[in-house]
Amino acid sequence: MNEGLHIILLWLVLQAAVTDLALRRIPNVLVLCGLLLSLVLHSVTGPMTGLLATWLAGLATGFCIFLPLYLLRGMAAGDVKLMAMAGGFVGPALALRIATLAFLIGGVLALVMLIRNGRWRILAGNLKTLLWPMLGRLAGYPMQPVTVTRDASAGGIPYGVAIALATAVVVFRTHGFTFA
Repeated sequence: MNEGLHIILLWLVLQAAVTDLALRRIPNVLVLCGLLLSLVLHSVTGPMTGLLATWLAGLATGFCIFLPLYLLRGMAAGDVKLMAMAGGFVGPALALRIATLAFLIGGVLALVMLIRNGRWRILAGNLKTLLWPMLGRLAGYPMQPVTVTRDASAGGIPYGVAIALATAVVVFRTHGFTFA
């Protein structure tokens, strides 16, 4: 993979992380420009054979891995689009690595924020509300599923930060930099 593509990708995910921290959103214009830029740069730096397939497969991998969390209201749409953009730059194999690491980093970030903000009790209450009927049904009791309203949320996390950190780790490791 071309180092120039990776430098531009790192710059874009850094911008997304800073914006996500400051405004709690990732601008669509940043993601769209990144997608178009990755397609153009792939076509300039590599052979056209398989280019569209690699770009599209990376984009689809990043998008499809994060889409279920968006549909379950566990992630914002900007995070899904940012991961799709990163996938467009790096292809499907590295997109899978970035997404896996972003899940781990995001989980740690969520726990730290819950403890720091003192909202872990809200999370525990929500989990009890959701899991109690499920456990009852598993035990054979006729219990109806319960939904948790959006205002009962324990809070969101700036997942753009997790995606940016994961992207940096995967890109640096791809170029031989180790974190020992």
